[in-house]
Amino acid sequence: MLPSRKEAEELLKEAEKCNPGPWGDHSRVTAYCAEKIAQNCDDLNPEKAYIVGLLHDIGRKFGVRHLGHVVDGYQYMMALGYDEAARVCLSHSFQNKSLDDYVGKKDVSGDELRLILSQMEQMVYDDYDRLIQLCDSLSGSEGVLDMEERMNDVQRRYGFYPSEKRSGNHRLKHYFEEKTGGDIYNIVEKDTFRLR
Repeated sequence: MLPSRKEAEELLKEAEKCNPGPWGDHSRVTAYCAEKIAQNCDDLNPEKAYIVGLLHDIGRKFGVRHLGHVVDGYQYMMALGYDEAARVCLSHSFQNKSLDDYVGKKDVSGDELRLILSQMEQMVYDDYDRLIQLCDSLSGSEGVLDMEERMNDVQRRYGFYPSEKRSGNHRLKHYFEEKTGGDIYNIVEKDTFRLR
């Protein structure tokens, strides 16, 4: 189940009041990219792509956490009955379904870690999981970034960026270029789209 587009936008606005920061606009750019790419895929719903893109980082509502935002978002969306959004809150950080790929502090309790691991073990990724993983790696807070630029920025901020994750992002880009029959940067209007 998912909220409507309008409800999702309201959830994000409310969340930003609790923890202001560039993550809100990053989420909007992710949603924009997801919708644009989904419009070029016969088997994806652009509205759903937009909504799950918008809510993928909603766990940031609860404060400054690294890996913790994944659990916070998952539990928050599940509590609201939005299991499709909850799934993407969890899956968006793990292109290879491995905690080794996570960039940032593993600031979770033992119970939270077990929740992440058990959900990942059960999950079979679908194209919405893959799409948001890709769009997360393309999205800055002002507009669409070159994927290498975004990964290098994350590496500068955290001191590392696993090669497996980097390769995973490139595989996702190639996958969606095959699926859409176009260049992803052209589809999301990388050189012209700005959030504001």
